[in-house]
Formats: sequence, C-alpha cells, structure tokens
Amino acid sequence: MSADKTTFPPKPAVRASFGNAARSYDDNAFLQREIADRLFERLEYIKLRPHTALDIGCGTGYATAKLRERYSDANIIGLDLAMQMLGVAKAHAKPAPWLKRLLHQVPQQSWLCGDAEALPIKTESIDLALSNLTLQWCDPERVAKEVVRVLKPNGLFMFTTFGPDTLKELRKAFRAIDDHPHVNKFIDMHDIGDILVGAGFADPVMDQEIVTLTYAELKPLLKELKGIGAHNVLNGRSIGLMGRERWQRMVSAYDLFRTGGRLPATFEVVYGHAWKPEFSKRKTIDGQQTINFDEFKRMVSKS
Repeated sequence: MSADKTTFPPKPAVRASFGNAARSYDDNAFLQREIADRLFERLEYIKLRPHTALDIGCGTGYATAKLRERYSDANIIGLDLAMQMLGVAKAHAKPAPWLKRLLHQVPQQSWLCGDAEALPIKTESIDLALSNLTLQWCDPERVAKEVVRVLKPNGLFMFTTFGPDTLKELRKAFRAIDDHPHVNKFIDMHDIGDILVGAGFADPVMDQEIVTLTYAELKPLLKELKGIGAHNVLNGRSIGLMGRERWQRMVSAYDLFRTGGRLPATFEVVYGHAWKPEFSKRKTIDGQQTINFDEFKRMVSKS
C-alpha cells in the first residue's frame, strides 16, 4: 500500500523545526535515545562487519557515536537534513584513541547535510544504513529506493519509526477544538514492509512495541515535542496562538485519558531490518527474469 503523500510534512518546515531545536534536543530526547539503545540491542544478533556505515537522520549524533563505538574500524557517515543538528553532532563527537591517531589508523568520520529522500552518496558504497526515528518525517517509498541504491549487495538497512497509534491521545484531544491536522499520521508496519519489498529489499523483518510515557499535566509533553523539533509542521495546520478557551477544551479532552492520576502518551515503536539481495530479480512482461549488466559482472566474477 502506498502512503498518502499529502500527509507528509513539507521538507523546508521540517528542516527549520529541527534546526531550531538543535540546542534543546538532547535535553528532551530521552525516548529517542532509549529507542536507539533498543535498536542497537537488535543489532547485536546480526553478524556484520561494515566497512562504511551511514546514520540517516543522525540528529545530534547519539546513534552515530554508538556506530563508532560498535564498529571502531569502519568509516561512519552522519547525515541530517538540518545543518544545526550536524553542528551539535560534530561538537559531541569524541576524538579517536590516541594510539590510532599516532599510528594514522583513524577511520573516517564524515558529516553530510542532506535529504534521506535524495541521499548525496555514491551508489553501492554503504554496507550498513541505520535510521532511528526519521522515516516518519519522510516519504518512505523514496527513502527505501534511495537506501537500496546506496547499499552494497548484501548490505543491511536497520531502522525504527513510529506507528499509527503514536500520540493517539493527543490526536483525539485536538479533535475537541478543530478539524485541522495537529499530529503526524504514521504509516502502518505492514505497509512499510510492502514498501521495502517494492524498493528491492529481501524479506524485511518487522516488529513493534508500545511505549507509554506518563505526565502529571499536558504542558510538559508538548514542551518535550517542541524541544526535539517534533511539533506540528503539517500542511493545513491551524496557524496562530491557541486561545485560552480552546486550550482549556483541549486539556479537558486529554484529561479523559488520565489513569492513576497521570496522563498517558502512547508511542507505537516500529523496528525493522532488511537486506539488499546480492542480485535483484526482475521480470519482463512475458515473465522472463532479467538482471542488469553490473549484476551480471558480479555473477561472472564469483564463478
């Protein structure tokens, strides 16, 4: 199933929102760090020794640093849409151990400002592409096609994103005041799997879990979302400040979800990984399988 492209946030607004949040991001991104840690726990079970790894949507560099720690001899690329995020990531990056520097054995650490939907990276140059909570800000079909392009044969794409139940309480509370979009629409896990297969990946593995955060009141949740740049940038959103009367109606609607004195905020976390096959299989109209010339050369070199 193709995603509804009208629901994707406009790219300039996403870039501006995350750029403005670069300095406050780390103070509010504890959930993002926790999900990154869980993603890397899954990576423990996969045997892979990448020569070059790419962190798509690296933000302030938390997952990039974990890639450097796990694959100390690999070349690591951190890519983000917002230049301000890259500035913070560079400032956080730790220097290589002194012995490696002394022996001139320091692997390359690169930073690129670019769009996940149009990766500024050479075709078939990446062994591992990792992305933590970036897909929900993109057209996943375009991202999948770009990732499969830049991955080497047998390369791995590993990622997290948010599913449709994410912030369901907030979405329902906003409906009490108007019909404008206030919360992103998130793509179903099974649709993401179909998108990966359509892009050329083999046998994607998907799973999900529900993480529920709780708050004494609503303002801290909204403050955290704004602090990481995840506030509303959708087309068709209501412009201008929310008046006191509309704010109180929204707060009252959210308060209906209160349990044990706390307000829940649901996050449906989707985990996925898929391999780029060594040889892609395509069929012509008459059912004949075809391969391109580069794949044919690889087949010959292995025989």
